Amino acid sequence: MVPIILVLLLALLLFGVGFAVKVLWWIALAVLVVWLLGFLLRGTSATGSRGRWYRW
Repeated sequence: MVPIILVLLLALLLFGVGFAVKVLWWIALAVLVVWLLGFLLRGTSATGSRGRWYRW
């Protein structure tokens, strides 16, 4: 009985990790798209040159 419970817990843990990794990949993809859009669509400064689009 105990080995079955351990196998089920292991399967549940691996399923949870796989789901979390998949969600993190989608979040990383969304951040990459936002970063690229911010980089490509940044405005120009008063001198006409492109300034930094980030604040740090």
